[in-house]
Amino acid sequence: MSYIETNWNIFIQEILHENETRCYENFRLRKSVFLYLSKDLTDKYGLKPTRGMSVYEELGMFLMICAHGAGNRLVQEIFQHSGETIHRHFHSVLKAIGKLARDIIQPHSSYNDGAGDHKPCNQRYLPFFKDCIGALDGTHVKARLPQGQEIPYIGRKGYPTQNILAVVDFNMCFTFAWFGWEGAAHDNRIFGEALRSPELNFSHPSGDKYYLVDAGYSHIKGYMTSYKGDNVRYHLANFRRGATRQLRAPNGHKEMFNYLHSSCRNIVERTFGVWKARWSILRDMPFYHIDTQRDIVLATMTIHNYIRKKCKMDNAFQEAENERYVPRVDPDIGRSTRVNVADEENIENQGDNNIWMAIRDLIAQDIYDS
Repeated sequence: MSYIETNWNIFIQEILHENETRCYENFRLRKSVFLYLSKDLTDKYGLKPTRGMSVYEELGMFLMICAHGAGNRLVQEIFQHSGETIHRHFHSVLKAIGKLARDIIQPHSSYNDGAGDHKPCNQRYLPFFKDCIGALDGTHVKARLPQGQEIPYIGRKGYPTQNILAVVDFNMCFTFAWFGWEGAAHDNRIFGEALRSPELNFSHPSGDKYYLVDAGYSHIKGYMTSYKGDNVRYHLANFRRGATRQLRAPNGHKEMFNYLHSSCRNIVERTFGVWKARWSILRDMPFYHIDTQRDIVLATMTIHNYIRKKCKMDNAFQEAENERYVPRVDPDIGRSTRVNVADEENIENQGDNNIWMAIRDLIAQDIYDS
């Protein structure tokens, strides 16, 4: 494939002819992925070149805006197009990626068969969580709204955010996302609405399979929480505190379960970490209409999945596969608002929930006895 065409922007030509580093620094993906994505968006999802702009240039502008949070004026300077042209082509790419999202943000057809090739945690933990197929959690990204419309979006941090419910698999891919909720909305409310809304095509675990969720959610069939209690540790950081190895070690069957649960559920924190670190726009959203801001969240999740499926050597994913990986983005943005309440649906299904609690107890005892 020849990269040179007379109507191409010089900046794009230079990036596609130079080494991988420059493409990754500017667009946050490797050159091969850039070319694959350009072709797929053109062939399958309706993105078209125009007389004055190639698809590569359209996609390059879009990626630079998302990767760096670049403003319209800076993109005008780099690509030498008017602000109106940049705005129009940004939305063309956004629309095409929204179509791609329908095909790529979904679980594998055999998702209920198990974790697949990518194990949830260290091999020694696998027998205890053999029926786990992913993890569910909520996260926030900053939102920009006109004065007077911000209040519902302002959560405990004091600034507007979107609240997002997501499910990830153990390949660090999003398999479900519900975005656009006001930042003040409680996670359990969003979770409950997802369970009750068939039009969302939410992928419920079946049989004995389940997602790992933290203790802020309800412990119900298909959703395995950790143990709660003032004297029961959960988060990995809590197990790293203590002057001696004995003080740091899990104490009792509940803490041993929690330690392994947290180690496996950490996959969702790694996924959020890779996603947010790659796309600066999520940390400082421009003044787009709120619908566009929601679409940007979806688009960045879509490209996140696309990169994971197309590239085994992506820098950000390789870093996150390290056992000691800690997300570098603001940890407060990833914390959602949760209220530990039992809703009417949970009360109605109390029999199933009691069985599910007994299953957790059996797993905890197996871990303790091993």
